[in-house]
Parts: sequence; C-alpha cells; structure tokens
Amino acid sequence: MTKEIVAFQGEKGAYSHLACEEMFPKATIKTCATFEETFKMASEDENIKIMVPIENSLAGRVADIHYLLTKYKLQIYSEHFQKVEHNLLANVGTELKDIKYVRSHAQAIDQCQKIINKHKFKTIISADTAGSAKDLSLSKDNSVAAIASKLSAKIYNLKILKANIEDDIGNVTRFLIMGKKVNQPEYKKDKKFITSCIFRLKSIPAALYKCLGGFATNQVNLTKLESFSVKNTFDQTNFYLDIAGHIEDQAVQKALEELGFHTESLDILGVYEAAPFREKK
Repeated sequence: MTKEIVAFQGEKGAYSHLACEEMFPKATIKTCATFEETFKMASEDENIKIMVPIENSLAGRVADIHYLLTKYKLQIYSEHFQKVEHNLLANVGTELKDIKYVRSHAQAIDQCQKIINKHKFKTIISADTAGSAKDLSLSKDNSVAAIASKLSAKIYNLKILKANIEDDIGNVTRFLIMGKKVNQPEYKKDKKFITSCIFRLKSIPAALYKCLGGFATNQVNLTKLESFSVKNTFDQTNFYLDIAGHIEDQAVQKALEELGFHTESLDILGVYEAAPFREKK
C-alpha cells in the first residue's frame, strides 16, 4: 500500500504541519516555500494531498488562497479545524529575563500583545512562526525569543519559556485538505456535509439577490459567503460559498440550479463531511 503524501506551505513545525500530523499521522509530510508551490504540486501529482489554511477565527481570510482555488480548481476532500496555541520559545539555557526581542509572523505578534507589552519586548516580524523558531535555533542568540508551536520547540530543540501566551483563548484556523482527484462521499441522510463552490455573477441588476433566493426557497443553509475581486480588475467579483448539505440532496440540487441560472461561471470545489468541530459551536 502506497504511503500517503501531504504537503503544506511553511517550515516544519508550522501550525499547518501540526494540522497534517493530526489528520494524517502516518503520512509522508512535504514542505513548500509558497502556497502557489503547494497547489502546483498537487495539480501535477494526483497522489499528493495538500493542507491549506483558508481562514482564522481572529485574523479572518488567509490572503491569496481564494485566487489559487480559482486558478487550480483542486477538489476539497475534507476540512480540519486546528487550535492555535502560541508559545514563547528560546534557546536552551535562556531565561525570561534574558529576552529583549521576540520574533514571529505578524499575526502571531498581534495575538500575543499582553506578554509583549508586559515585558517590553521589541518585535521582529518574520515570514512565519516556524521559520522564526528555526532561525532562532541557528543563531544561538539568548536575547531573542520566538513565538511558535510546541511542535516547533520539539523540532528545533528550543526551550518553552511560557506556554499558551495568546491573548484570546479559542484561536482556531480552518484548513482544507485538497487534491486533484474528484473524491465525493456517498450521500447519507444521517450525516452532515458541506458543498463548496466558487461562482461569478452575470452583470445584471439584483443578480446576487436572485441567485441566493434559491437557497431560501429550498431552505438550504449557507455557512459562508464571501466575495473577492477578479485579479487585475475592479469590474468583476467572484464569490466563495459553503453550503450546509450534500450536492445529491434534492434541496441543494434545486438551489444550485437556481444559482447556476444567474451566474457566468460556477465551479464545485468539493463535497465533504462537516468536521465534528462545527458541532461544538
């Protein structure tokens, strides 16, 4: 049996890496420098799955992902909600009193302002959290700490000075697991599903109002609807849509038929089981 291969953007120890390990504990994990590289890898090899962050409960939408969804049109196989727990990491032998600087991704810095302000740390913005931990481990600088995951501390042999330093408990990132093959689960009435799509409206008055009417009349719930501009133009807008339901459900089919009537393009990105996390909300 061929071992699963899962790729993500970032350095080892990133929250995307943590999500890969939770969802695919026995898989071969590959790292990519950019999100584009990640999508390209999956589009060229149907045996590779990718773990892609699409939104964060505090920071909102992850930049560029929606454009890559449109460009590569990979299939969504499942979703995963990963709890984000920030930690203050330092080289072995370092004490909290030694720290003068803290480095991490801009969002992690923003999400840990209480400890930064309390100790009057100067901040250094880096490309990502795990990369900050990796750079710190190579520098051997005891005046600098990094904000990253516990997995980063383990991988780069760093000391956890303080765990769970985030200002707000409950920081969660939603990930999509994607690949090239179409892999749609069988429809079962006792299970909850999500159908995801991207569409572009016809340029006519009330087009959005009309296309969403089908979901209301068929009593189909929308869990997410957001717009993003078509690249290099302000004239057209794409919409990303998550529908609570399976595409083989008759009500969802009728709603999508109505949607299709009022759109220039409609791409189904995937049908997959709703993550158990949704039940906790």
